Amino acid sequence: MSISELERNLIQRVCVGDIVTRAENHFPNKVAVKDGDVTLTFKQFNKLVNRCGHALLSLGLQHQDRVAFMFPNAWEMLVCYFACAKAGLIAMPINLGLKPQDIAYCLHDSKAKVFIGHGEYMERMSQLIPHLKSIEQVVWTRTEKKDLMETETPTMTFDELLSQGTESEVETIIQDRDNVQLLYTSGTTSKPKGVLTSHVAVQITALSAAVRQKADHHSILLAVLPLFHCAMLNAGVLPNFVVSGTIVLADITKGFNPEEVADIIEKEKVTSTAFLPMMHQALLALPDVAERDFSSLEKATYAMAPMALSSLKKLDKLYPNADVVLGSGQTEFTPPTTFQRPEHKFEKAASWGPATPSVHIEIMDEEGNILPRGEIGEIVYRGPHAMTGYLNLPEETDKVFKHGWFHSGDMAWMDEEGVVWFTDRKKDMIKTGGENVASIEVERVILDHESVHEAAVIGLTHPHWGEAVTAFIVGKPDADVSEEEMIAYCKDRLAGFKVPKKVMFLEELPRTGTGKVQKHLLREQFTALFTKLETM
Repeated sequence: MSISELERNLIQRVCVGDIVTRAENHFPNKVAVKDGDVTLTFKQFNKLVNRCGHALLSLGLQHQDRVAFMFPNAWEMLVCYFACAKAGLIAMPINLGLKPQDIAYCLHDSKAKVFIGHGEYMERMSQLIPHLKSIEQVVWTRTEKKDLMETETPTMTFDELLSQGTESEVETIIQDRDNVQLLYTSGTTSKPKGVLTSHVAVQITALSAAVRQKADHHSILLAVLPLFHCAMLNAGVLPNFVVSGTIVLADITKGFNPEEVADIIEKEKVTSTAFLPMMHQALLALPDVAERDFSSLEKATYAMAPMALSSLKKLDKLYPNADVVLGSGQTEFTPPTTFQRPEHKFEKAASWGPATPSVHIEIMDEEGNILPRGEIGEIVYRGPHAMTGYLNLPEETDKVFKHGWFHSGDMAWMDEEGVVWFTDRKKDMIKTGGENVASIEVERVILDHESVHEAAVIGLTHPHWGEAVTAFIVGKPDADVSEEEMIAYCKDRLAGFKVPKKVMFLEELPRTGTGKVQKHLLREQFTALFTKLETM
């Protein structure tokens, strides 16, 4: 008697969607997700995932078709993500920080066939979607049918979509290297790059992160960072799901409210958080911070940038039972790739920590030679975390896979314990508030201004943002433009996180003999700019 290909696949496969199937099998009545007034057990959550997966396939979607969705942190987004995984489709969360033209580019580049969005974005997207020919179906959540906006593209509510599915398991053939997600990065050019990542990469990352973070079914993760970003999706939520932990969602699309976040930690007995440094600082600044009880926290991760030793010591007292450690990574090599060990949190606070269990890190020179410990070069990675490649950009993919390693574009050195010490961006990439910003993109916008002769954009260390986008401008003769006017100009043309926090006007930019702007000299001269501003 022979078994079918599907039967064999169901036994052996690596499928991210199976994470919630197994969680229901292990802990059916345990809380999986809390989103405001909505509480879903793993049994309830998995049934919604199955309904959504079947419904998406009923729309005629084929294996590896893309499904785009646009949500704040909401339970529906997690349902859609796992539904795509079970159905063999590719989940494509949209970065809410992008400008409409960038969102349109991502949707066009991906050729997404279905768009699912939170109702609050209906008006924003209704003028965009009719111009995207690949989209065959639009779905809106938290919206009544009578409130749907008329459009040439077929449109329905999320409830209508779910009604077309069943609660039985979605059984399709999923290969380990099939792609499960498509996340767009800001890249090093003006256009975002689509990063395709496989089931096996996401699954191994989740297991590796769960091991390093010591997560288990008792874990309660507060998801504050956006789910559309790899930091929370891949390094936070999925590691917690893989061990059947609980996810508590908080929506900060309208700003981080430290009081509300503190209330959630206390009320829900949160055991794990992942914040940007400025979020931890905001909690420290609460007027009633001494009266707060954060004793439930066991892991207080921070991301994107190191924190001052003085702040870490304050947090050590604020979270008496928690390891306060830094996790790092990038979309192309599913994060986290490095994670500080608790014993290093003070001794090596300025480092990125060592590699996670399933990642191999080396430092490489320009010729592809692995450098000895202590020497500065580019961080390169090997391991199952690696992306499949950039969508529609084979040459770019080959470039970052050169010499049989993934090239991060980050410069660093490693010590004898394998701890990574970051030194600089290879391509002047700025990491601000959890987002990547290409300096050249900001420079191009500024140079379009009629009063600007030259411009250079760099990232300067900032106590809240990690790095602040900072612009240095040489004006044209008789030009009359203020810092406030230039920032307003940028706000009209760039995503909020790309807008300079500070604009400075110079007589000239430092240059080499061949005319290249010496950005390192700007960094050296103005490195303490935001520290000075904070203390003034």
